[in-house]
Amino acid sequence: MKTFFFLVLLVLAILIGAYLYRVLQGPTIFDRLLGLNGISTKAIILLVLMGTVFERVDMFIDISTGYALLNLVGALAVAKYLEQKGLP
Repeated sequence: MKTFFFLVLLVLAILIGAYLYRVLQGPTIFDRLLGLNGISTKAIILLVLMGTVFERVDMFIDISTGYALLNLVGALAVAKYLEQKGLP
């Protein structure tokens, strides 16, 4: 079972790398914002799976929930800023 979790963690890390490419090479700010949100989503899944592997799901769920709330507030702040700036 540990091998399966390790494989899933490896696939998630590769997906995070693909989103990182989108963040660095995205032509618009919206592409970069979507890339950051994708990285955050995959990082939350990664944290929960790590909690399962280390048999401390309760602690990792708390950390991932805090990270998700921080991501939500950050995305709302950027969206509000872009709205006030008048970008399409």
